[in-house]
Amino acid sequence: MKNAAVGQHLLSGALSGFAGAILLQPLDLLKTRIQQGDSALNARNTTIIWHTTKDILRNEGIKGLWTGTSATLVRNVPGVALYFTSLTYLRSIMANSPYFSAQQRYSRDNSKTVLPKLSSQGNLIAGATARVGVGLILNPFSILKARFESELHAYRSLSGSLLSIARMGPSELMRGFVASSLRDAPYAGLFVVIYESIKRETTYFIPTAHAAGIHSFSAASAGAIATMATHPFDVIKTKMQVRSEDRYRGFTTTILRIFKQRGAAGFFDGASLRMSRKILSSAIGWAVFEGMLLFMQT
Repeated sequence: MKNAAVGQHLLSGALSGFAGAILLQPLDLLKTRIQQGDSALNARNTTIIWHTTKDILRNEGIKGLWTGTSATLVRNVPGVALYFTSLTYLRSIMANSPYFSAQQRYSRDNSKTVLPKLSSQGNLIAGATARVGVGLILNPFSILKARFESELHAYRSLSGSLLSIARMGPSELMRGFVASSLRDAPYAGLFVVIYESIKRETTYFIPTAHAAGIHSFSAASAGAIATMATHPFDVIKTKMQVRSEDRYRGFTTTILRIFKQRGAAGFFDGASLRMSRKILSSAIGWAVFEGMLLFMQT
């Protein structure tokens, strides 16, 4: 990609990340609060969500639902910008390969987009690679975000908190990365494959004049499917990043602890909240990203 195109992708991705972080922080906060616990949850999922929300409102007021927004912005604005930019860059390179190019296979594809088109295998590889690469770079900020949302850490400033984590060494900065990768690689790969497939099929029935609606619907559908397939690793990641006890320091020991405390259901704590957040963030994010690129390039 040319420098101008890189700038456009970074700007579009940053705006997408900003919009999602501001609008959907309460869902992220509630998910983290529910996943952070170490005891069995006997109530129904909706009851737990309602009680957690009431506790936050009672103790912190309405603004408490946006606790950790600054840390989320620090993680998500550059994260989404880098993800969209690196994803498009990888797809541009792979589109030149006969193994991954979709130009022949999908000649009827008339979807209104400025992004490179790949085969399903190409989209799977590009999505997974871009997501894990960005996750590696920004893992310390993912830890910071999770701990700001949690009640288990009394962090006061972003810079001071990041320094506190850094002083504990490289292993602390990379804490939860394996679980994050096992969540993000299949999630991003599946998402891009499903997103592009639904978008391509939808344009056969809906005029491309409704591009924003097509992008939102395709992204929301892809987000829902990919989220449920990868949610257990989100629970593991959150436990490892917010809990300081030795039983949560290792990937395997964390899995065993969750299963002992909650059984198989424990790996789906907060699933409805993450599902809601991913559906909305995907719909907003991809509509903003592709819409901004179409606006700037045409």
